[in-house]
Amino acid sequence: MSLMELQDKSERVYMSAGLRRQTSAEIVSEARRSLRTLATQRPFTPQEKQRQLFGESSSRAHDGRPPSAFSLHARHFDTPDSRPGSGTRLSPLEHKPRLSVSLDEDGGINEATLPKPPTERGNTRIGSGGSRARQLRAASINRLPPMMTPNTKNMSLEARIEADQPGDGEKIHCADIEHKTKSSSETDLHVLIKHRILQTDVSSARGSKPEFKLGHGDTGDDNMDESVFWNTKVFPVLQAFESFAPGDEVSDEIVGELCNACNGLHNALAERGILGRQFKKRSAILRTLFRLIDVGSDRLNLTLAKLILALNVSGNNLLNICKLIFKISRNASNDALFLNGCILDSLLSLLHCEDVWSKGEAMLYCIGSLKLLSGNSALSRLLLSKGFIGVLLQLSKRLIHGPSTTSANVTSHMSEGEGQRVIAGHILVQVTAALRNIADQSESRPAFLSNKAFSTLCLILENHRNDLDICINVARIFSKLSTYTECCHALAETPRCCRLFWDLLGKHSRKQDLVVRLLFTLGNLTAKSTEARERVYEEEGGIDVLLDLFQVYQETPSPPEQCHIPERDDVLVKLIRLLANLAIHPTVGTALAANSLCVQLLLEVLESRCVQESEELVINAVATINNLSFYQGQRSVVRSQHTHISQLLLKLLLSSSMDAVLEATRVFGNLSQIKDVRHFIMQHKVEQFVVTLLDSKTPDVCFSACGVLINLSADPDSRVMLRVEGTVQKLIDCLRDFGPQDWHLAAVACQTLWNCSLDGELQHTQELLEILQLYTDREALQWPSDAGVRQVQEACWELLFLPVAERLRQRFHIQNTTGIIP
Repeated sequence: MSLMELQDKSERVYMSAGLRRQTSAEIVSEARRSLRTLATQRPFTPQEKQRQLFGESSSRAHDGRPPSAFSLHARHFDTPDSRPGSGTRLSPLEHKPRLSVSLDEDGGINEATLPKPPTERGNTRIGSGGSRARQLRAASINRLPPMMTPNTKNMSLEARIEADQPGDGEKIHCADIEHKTKSSSETDLHVLIKHRILQTDVSSARGSKPEFKLGHGDTGDDNMDESVFWNTKVFPVLQAFESFAPGDEVSDEIVGELCNACNGLHNALAERGILGRQFKKRSAILRTLFRLIDVGSDRLNLTLAKLILALNVSGNNLLNICKLIFKISRNASNDALFLNGCILDSLLSLLHCEDVWSKGEAMLYCIGSLKLLSGNSALSRLLLSKGFIGVLLQLSKRLIHGPSTTSANVTSHMSEGEGQRVIAGHILVQVTAALRNIADQSESRPAFLSNKAFSTLCLILENHRNDLDICINVARIFSKLSTYTECCHALAETPRCCRLFWDLLGKHSRKQDLVVRLLFTLGNLTAKSTEARERVYEEEGGIDVLLDLFQVYQETPSPPEQCHIPERDDVLVKLIRLLANLAIHPTVGTALAANSLCVQLLLEVLESRCVQESEELVINAVATINNLSFYQGQRSVVRSQHTHISQLLLKLLLSSSMDAVLEATRVFGNLSQIKDVRHFIMQHKVEQFVVTLLDSKTPDVCFSACGVLINLSADPDSRVMLRVEGTVQKLIDCLRDFGPQDWHLAAVACQTLWNCSLDGELQHTQELLEILQLYTDREALQWPSDAGVRQVQEACWELLFLPVAERLRQRFHIQNTTGIIP
């Protein structure tokens, strides 16, 4: 082969390395260098200042949504809670009450006379001894009489304590007296509570068993007669509770004792298996528990709520108890109460209800409480451990599918059906907001994936695409989870996901909060998956929607001083990043490079924005043009606009931003394959600036500089100028410093040195030969200890660096031995 033929071949090889056919390893490696995905920050959402059902930015009208602030007292609860929710009145049972407190199951207002006692006086009786007892009214909880025996009304506290001791032959009465409760002193309340609830110390001192001790389940409970259970386990505690009048001020110690008593009562009922709606005296218990709400302690109210929910209240009482829990959860200082108690289990159990529609508003406040609590990282992790994500997704599916035809709430009236859809939307706002909070926990990803959350969330979007609150919440979930590769793949594989995103972007194009998050998510999908790039691009009309958004947010808004507000720029940053990531796919990149509107909008960004004010936006635009400039077919608008693009890039090279300089150099690396661009570079002395970039200690900067110099050195006139400017020595330094760490950079440096030596003597050949001698000896090189990293480096060394290094070494060896430049 003649020297001229060798020179011609060398120029063809090293002039346009990005366009020749290469091995698969070279293609992957050069794609990493030439076509790059772009990263950006996730859109920031400031935390709501106040805990409420709907945030300040909610699209819902204030007068058309359930309130977050309300007053709630004992009078708001309905005492008779035993009636079936269907409204059907059951026939009375032929039952003779055995207990002295003559209350029927519903706590109604009709009086009933207890049977007369037997004539035998020798038998011990438990009851009223034939006296009539007035049934307690349900109309007003504040009118209930305290549970005390008539002969203790005027007794001192000590005498009442003695009279209240339950014995085998004691008669317990519920007197027909008017309720006139006066505030007791703190000392009297403390003594009464101590006596009725905490008797274990006295009993232990006497060496006998306590007469009643809640929550410890002694062995006699299983066979205990119901009346004995009531009189020894329940009634004394209720009596103690009735000692408190509305407005009484109680200390933290008393509140703690009340909470312990309430928990003890809960345990006693649970051990006997009569929680729920089975206990006949359930109404009396609820009536007393409701009354304690007016004590006004959040800690006590949360303990009461747990027991009341365990008694399976319904209707208005269920709604009010859920509102009470929501009210407590609004105060962040109460989060510790939810961490230490078991109320979370009660709330999660309520969400398992199949017929959501019969408890619509109660469910709203229930899930609203959980949403607020999930904003606390410790509570969020606790909820996650209890299967919170699965519960919410199942609830979402029931809400989407609507009420079943057999549901008691189904009606033929259109107004009620619309009301159900409205309340379902309100609940889904809370559900998606709670999932948004949980998504902040990195350990939540397996639960989202295993529960197939992405398909359910897409279904929610599809059915509620007009509800901006729901759409934004789901978009926030996607933007958080799509930063992880496994979640990206799962979302990309979800049917109709991309179509749904394009539809929402077209429908809500002016809603920046939604648009920026959907674009960010699509950018994440296309950054991590070739298949995702295909799916996003192949959706009909998708690119048109994207370019329409580009025009909307690129236009100068009114008033003009809002032209470059950060929110608009953030949308453009995410949008242009999506274009850059799409352009990595050859089919998509070729189409976008030939799209005149796309290229024109990108150039307008460079024309109208400066790096100092909009650095990320400008850099993303240049990086996108770089990816598009990789495709230089005849239809490429980038190629036809090369002069204008070169002029815009020249301004960026002079900027103070090193990132902008790097991106501009990369574009020149592709465009300098065009002869007119090479002439522009030499005419404007751009090559001098590029040569100085070789002094950078950053491999990426040196690589980009070599990309320009390898094309410039293909022209004889430019080659001479480069040698004069000291390019050869800088390339040798670059080869020595970065070779073992980056064999791709070493290969490009050798290609540039080859071109620079084509028509003249190359200086510093001895130094170069020594470096090449070392770097071409596999055994002399130090390889990484990690097997995977070593495999990659060895492949790059063998496929990219070794062939050109051997040829370059052979050339200089011939030159040194024969004096002939090969």
